[in-house]
Amino acid sequence: MIMTVKSLAIIGTGIMGMGIAQIAAQADIQVLLFDAKAGAAEQGRQSLQAMLEKLAAKGKFTDEQLQSTLSNLTVIEDIAKIADVDVVIEAIIENLDIKKQLFKQLESLVPAETILATNTSSLAVTAIASDCEHPERVAGFHFFNPVPLMKIVEVIPGISTKSSVVETLTTLAKRMGHLGVVAKDTPGFIVNHGGRAYGTEALKILGEGVASFEDIDRILRDGAGFRMGPFELLDLTGIDVSHPVMESIYNQYYFEPRYRPHPLTRQMLTGNKLGRKVGEGFYQYTDGQKVTSNTNQQLPYKTDSDTSNLSVWIGADLAEDKQQLIDHLNANDITIDDNDQPNPDSLILLAIYGEDTTNAAIRYQVNPKQAVAIDMLTDLSQHRTLMPSIVTEDKFVAQAYALFSRNNKFGKSSDEGSNMAIDATLITESTGFVAQRVVAMVINLGCDIAMQGIATPKDIDNAVKLGLGYPYGPISWGDELGAERILLILERIYGLTGDPRYRPSPWLQRRAKLGISLFTQQSNCQRYIADAKS
Repeated sequence: MIMTVKSLAIIGTGIMGMGIAQIAAQADIQVLLFDAKAGAAEQGRQSLQAMLEKLAAKGKFTDEQLQSTLSNLTVIEDIAKIADVDVVIEAIIENLDIKKQLFKQLESLVPAETILATNTSSLAVTAIASDCEHPERVAGFHFFNPVPLMKIVEVIPGISTKSSVVETLTTLAKRMGHLGVVAKDTPGFIVNHGGRAYGTEALKILGEGVASFEDIDRILRDGAGFRMGPFELLDLTGIDVSHPVMESIYNQYYFEPRYRPHPLTRQMLTGNKLGRKVGEGFYQYTDGQKVTSNTNQQLPYKTDSDTSNLSVWIGADLAEDKQQLIDHLNANDITIDDNDQPNPDSLILLAIYGEDTTNAAIRYQVNPKQAVAIDMLTDLSQHRTLMPSIVTEDKFVAQAYALFSRNNKFGKSSDEGSNMAIDATLITESTGFVAQRVVAMVINLGCDIAMQGIATPKDIDNAVKLGLGYPYGPISWGDELGAERILLILERIYGLTGDPRYRPSPWLQRRAKLGISLFTQQSNCQRYIADAKS
């Protein structure tokens, strides 16, 4: 049976514990606050009260709501006073031995029907419950910081957890204004697992010298639509937090190449370049604010170069990409070279996926000295990424840069937005562009999480989008861009590099080849297996 939760206790009153306490109290649940450090719980309550009073003064909620919330918060100095609560939520240090000791203590204080929940972000729920007499009432209840704003919570059953416990916590999450998503007790659960692709692939791209960290951030933020660039995010989270999580998940999955960390963040951790908190990470900071600098590329190419006599030959993997480029060229009065083979003075523009410019030029049987590739995966009305081959002549690079660094007429009429400058970034040759590699890896990892049955495709999508602030969840993003296109990117990168981190998930492969949504589950077989077991 699903329990109606009237009271709960928070053990550990740091940022996470008080965040959970706030949303519980606002949901009219009686909350007991306990911290092993003397005075910490009272200090946490006072800080929360001061913050809520400021919000009330700004009209965020009424004085009546403020007083009601505060009246639901009670500080206790004796942990034994938690004996009558319905749920206990632990939010202490991420140390397995300490958590196991706490849960054994909690069991001695509360009746058997009380649910014991852990806010762990990286430890196995089954391991935390392993010394408990009643592991069936232990579950993960993982919130994200800042709790009131991050409307997602992972509900993680251990190997012995009763289904009623999971249902009660999922219902409790909804009552507190959050979406509860159920995840298997696997390393990283959903969100920390699903987030492995973003930072690790960006670090690999940086390590290959494809682009600077500023340019990678710009491409992924402005072109792909991420809220923050990966290096901005690493600096915000802190290398001392991010790198150990990267290593932990990589090690827990027995060195799965998809989760491979990069030596650079280990070096930065050793050198104390931790990010915003210490004033230096990838970027420099003063008083917690990023120091602005002219990070735009200093290139010998001009956006206003004369392109009046320019002719462009187009090679495109997808017909719709070729048409989009033709429309852009026509809108800018650029001559299109429509010969079977390009003229020797034509810029060769290649709209390719999962490939570098050299290999694409060879595949199209054109001169790589004239070739520049363009990434059509991103929003060209916001940002354009160009990739010359290692032998492309400067004049053709200059022509491409001028053409795509000025007038924005993608998807617009000829007289609209004609003077809007659009940022373009030149990168060195990469097997797949920056955005293609990162986005494809994000989607592929989401598909692999679905294949492992860690959560439903819908819950994976919601959890990653809400928990990480991505523009789409990985499953819906794959459908939006087209599973066939994502598969093409990964197959080519895997084929050219041989690196198993790029191998396409079977979940993605099957659905791409059948032309069906990535949300599609094999429900008929699952029902048969379930019936057979019962």
